[in-house]
Amino acid sequence: METNLLKYENELYKQGIKLIAGTDEVGRGPLVGPVVAAAVILPVNYKLDGLTDSKKLSEKKRNIFYNCIIKDAISYGIGIVDAKIIDEINIYEASRLAMYRAIENLDIKPDYVLSDAMPLPKYKHTAIIHGDALSLSIAAASVIAKVTRDNMMYELDKLYPLYGFKEHKGYPTKKHLENIKKYGILDNYRFSYKPVKEIMEMRKNEEIIKQ
Repeated sequence: METNLLKYENELYKQGIKLIAGTDEVGRGPLVGPVVAAAVILPVNYKLDGLTDSKKLSEKKRNIFYNCIIKDAISYGIGIVDAKIIDEINIYEASRLAMYRAIENLDIKPDYVLSDAMPLPKYKHTAIIHGDALSLSIAAASVIAKVTRDNMMYELDKLYPLYGFKEHKGYPTKKHLENIKKYGILDNYRFSYKPVKEIMEMRKNEEIIKQ
């Protein structure tokens, strides 16, 4: 049975609330780079057949939807929180901060926010578990955030082709971990993440043994 992706939006439309921002983040799991959030305000009763949680879409479809969304949206904003801040405040709080930044970067202030599971007490909002698969506005934000972060990983891949960022997008795959051990840890890694900490400790011990 097909999910009604405008269920939450329709409830708000009935209350006269039209400027609804959906927000979602990507990049909690990677060992490197920022967490990226997007906020999107779609036109009332917007339709985009096939749009759903970005994780369920092929890269080709995500890119098509990305272009449609940025063309059709009333407003969209991006929020980026880098690895240094992730290490300082933890990934959960960094994800919330990225969402706040994305909402603040909208050209128009929303009347209401629908978020993917994240409480956002600064705004009138509803945090929806699995919201990226249940709300069109959040699904749109998930696509914008995912494409934006993937493009950042492609740029990082150009700078450091040996690490394979193009393939794994910074996630802790076996090949990625092998490459870190082989080539070292770059400044934009998340030093608080366990696999990175373990490799740093291992390299430190190797240096001590060499001495």
